[in-house]
Order: sequence, then C-alpha cells, then structure tokens
Amino acid sequence: MGSTAEKFLADSEEKAFDQDHRRIINFNMGRYHTSVARGTARLVNLETAKRKAHVVKWRVMENLDKYLPEFEANFLRRGGKVIWANDVAEAQQEILNILQRAGVKRVVKSKTMATEEIHLNEFLTENNIESLETDLGEYIVQLLGQKPYHIVTPAMHLSKEDIAKLFHEKFGTPIDSTPEQLTAKARELLRDKYLEADAGITGANFLVADSGSIALSENEGNTRLSTTFPKIHIAVVGIEKIIPSMADLDLFWPLLSTHGTGQNLTVYNTILTGPRQPNETDGPEEMYVVLLDNGRTDLLAQKDQRQGLYCIRCGACLNACPVYQNVGGHTYNTTYSGPIGSVITPHMKGMEEFKHLSYASSLCGRCTEVCPVKIDIHKMLLLNRRDAVKADLVSKPEKWGWAIWKKMILKRNFTDFFGGKVKNFLLKTLFKKSWGHYHDMPQVAEKSFAQRWAEENNQTEKG
Repeated sequence: MGSTAEKFLADSEEKAFDQDHRRIINFNMGRYHTSVARGTARLVNLETAKRKAHVVKWRVMENLDKYLPEFEANFLRRGGKVIWANDVAEAQQEILNILQRAGVKRVVKSKTMATEEIHLNEFLTENNIESLETDLGEYIVQLLGQKPYHIVTPAMHLSKEDIAKLFHEKFGTPIDSTPEQLTAKARELLRDKYLEADAGITGANFLVADSGSIALSENEGNTRLSTTFPKIHIAVVGIEKIIPSMADLDLFWPLLSTHGTGQNLTVYNTILTGPRQPNETDGPEEMYVVLLDNGRTDLLAQKDQRQGLYCIRCGACLNACPVYQNVGGHTYNTTYSGPIGSVITPHMKGMEEFKHLSYASSLCGRCTEVCPVKIDIHKMLLLNRRDAVKADLVSKPEKWGWAIWKKMILKRNFTDFFGGKVKNFLLKTLFKKSWGHYHDMPQVAEKSFAQRWAEENNQTEKG
C-alpha cells in the first residue's frame, strides 16, 4: 500500500472518531438536506430534468472536439483570449506570464476549484503576487492555511464558534461575535481589496459554446466585484464545463442551485462574454479563459468512465455519502473529494497512487441517486477497481487471496472440504489487519448450507 493510501487510512481513522467533527458535519449537512429536499420538491419533473441534463452532457463529451473550438471562436470574436493548458505547470506559467507582463502585484479570486487544482494561490505567493480569496468560506480556510473541505462549502467543517475564535485572533473582533457580525467584518476587510487589485481570477460553472460566454453562479456578489473592478480578468475552467447553448442554462442553473444549496437559483448568476466593449461602462480591459485539461482527456479516453466528466460540481454526492460524512473532506488529500473525486482523481492524477479512493465506498448507491446529471457513480467506482486489477496495481497477498477464493468458490467440494474452524482461522490470520482493528471478524458456520441440507434430507429419508 502506497504512502497516499496509508495516509488516507490513518487520517480516516482519526477523523472518524473525532466527536466534534461529527457534531459539526451532522449539523451542517442536516441543514443542507432540509434545504435540498425543499428546493428539489419545487421542480415539476425532477427525473425528466436529470435525464435531459445527462443527455446534453453525453452529447457534449462525445463531441468535445467540436464544442471547444466553437466556444473559442465565439469568445475571440468578442475580444477575449483563450489559452489551452495541458497540465498544472502550463496553466501556472501562462497565468504568471499574463500577470507579470501587466505588472500585477495583487489578485482577488472568487471561489474556483480549478485554481485549487493547479495550486494557484501558493504559486502566485512564491512569485511575489498577493492572491486573496474573496468568497467568505474560501477566505476563512485561507486564513487558517487550509484547503477547502468541500467543493461547494469550503468551511463546512467549522462551527460558528470556530470562525468567531479565528476572527478574534486575527482581527480582534469579540469572541462571541454572531455570524452576521463576522460577515460584516469580512466585508469591511475585503471591500477595498477589489479596488486595489490589478487582476481578478475566477472559475466558471459553465462554458457556453454558441455565444462564447462563461456563466458564473454565486451567492455573495464577490465574483461580480472580482470581474468588474480589476483591469484583467482570468477565468480558469476545466474543458468539461462546456454546454452547447445559452438555452441550456435554463436547465443547468436550477439543477446546480437546488442540488448545491437547495435554492431555486443562486443569488447572482452572471454571463460574461469577453472584455469591456467600447459602449460599455464597466468590466475588465483584458479577459482570458484558460482551458484546463490536466488529465481530463485521459478520463475522456476511458469509454466506461468518461461519465465522470459530466459532473457540474454541485456537491450533492459528497453530502449523501456515508464515508465522506465520517472521514471528512481533507482526508482524501485531493482537490475533488467524496464519491465524484474518487471516480475522477485516479484517472487525472494516477491510478497507482489514488486507486485506494475507489475502495472508500460502501457502494450504497446514494451518490448515484442524488446526482443531478445521473452519473452512475458507484458503478464508476467498481470500474476503477477493475482497472486497478487489470493494470496489476494490487498487492500479491490480495491477488493470491482472490485466486484461492475463486478456485474454492467455483467447486462446492473445495468449499465444504475446509470446515468452519479452518475458515475462521484463515480469516483471523490473513485478513485481520485489512478488516480493521475496530471490527470483529465475521464467524463462519461450522457446516455449510449444502452440508446441512444434505444432512436434513438424509434424516428425512430415514425417518
């Protein structure tokens, strides 16, 4: 087992028995589940909407080579610039080139998982450029020096008391400050930063091919401020975020908001199509879209698992997953955690190092059930396990164990030859460590069902 897997197991064990963590997550997720149930109930035919979204994303992934150039051509026509980045290093360097060429010293960022994926904050800091998160949750975890806990709710693992303590230590606010007071303080601290920033960096929820637009959803208004005041706007977006037309937003915006937060629509929904035009009064002078691959085409090449690219990052599968609720988001040690992260990460960052995530699932199917674009997530996890075995990425004891099990299970005589005592001994000897020291080993019956059936029938015949 590699170091990444070992770290996952160690961190999972620690977090699973952290009572405070469980209390906070259960409270926050309880509120989420209530809101989402209320929000999705307002949709007239949710199942039909999900099926339609699945088909749209299927069509996009099957024709990605058509839709991406269409988006690029339409975006260029409006004065924007498109940069294609194959990996993390390329994306970082292209963004740095833009910022250094313009003499940028300060950057404001809105919430974007794509920039987390390329470790942009750390990279810019190393190159003497201040990069400030403006989403409240992202701002809080940045102050703590942490990564986002959740792809939608970055500070889900913190209670209001935790945040009040942080602001008290950092800014001298009262230790008993209310959430409203803490939000007001954050607004006070951040408001001038938009005016001082030389560039704004965002992600995008969707790329609209037919108009060459990026569509952004938010609840705080910080994205609009980050794209309006600075002279340069850079959007870092995964190539899978594309949808065919503006009309598709009528489907995807409500699905994203109801499954992400339970709202009918998020408070601010913005469509940006290039830099400020001559007849416009605000907006950036330059606008760039960095189209990020970083392993996505490798996943696209996997016909069985390319469904993972349909994801619209609503976070519903994380909130539904019993494993995620117990071990937490940081445990995964990846940008994208939870069930969908376990599906896509092994393909984007390497099966050998991250195959263990596909086993971090009860396969209950709840993730598949709640997905707004009907990704068959738990099936994808099984397919990842299959690929790991095919690529010979499993340990020798595991291979030998399954080979012996297969040989025995295919012949009833072999299965019956080894009695319950032998089987229990083998389980305790060979599987105790992998089963886990917090679990009792299952007890195999002394006699198999076939043996007992034969005995019962013999007794009946004699009687």
